[in-house]
Amino acid sequence: MDNPFELLEEKVRKAAELVRALRKENKSLEQELVKARGRLHEAEKRLDAIEREAKSAGSSAREIETLQRELKGLLQERGEVRDRIAKLVEVLDGLD
Repeated sequence: MDNPFELLEEKVRKAAELVRALRKENKSLEQELVKARGRLHEAEKRLDAIEREAKSAGSSAREIETLQRELKGLLQERGEVRDRIAKLVEVLDGLD
């Protein structure tokens, strides 16, 4: 049977590796979230501009629908990224 200190040392090493991996994934997800927020902001700006044009010039309803779908998709993606980050934070908090 292994020395209890060696077993403890191995568990600590594995926990440290897990923490490093989770932090790396968390950083990656945060970067994805920043990019998604940027795309969302741009889509919202384009949607606002198109809606203003539609009111004044009767712009294409298809483009507005496309942007609304894109906006909905981006909002969903942002929510998914937020959920993944929350799960990672819970795992990190559980390591304490």
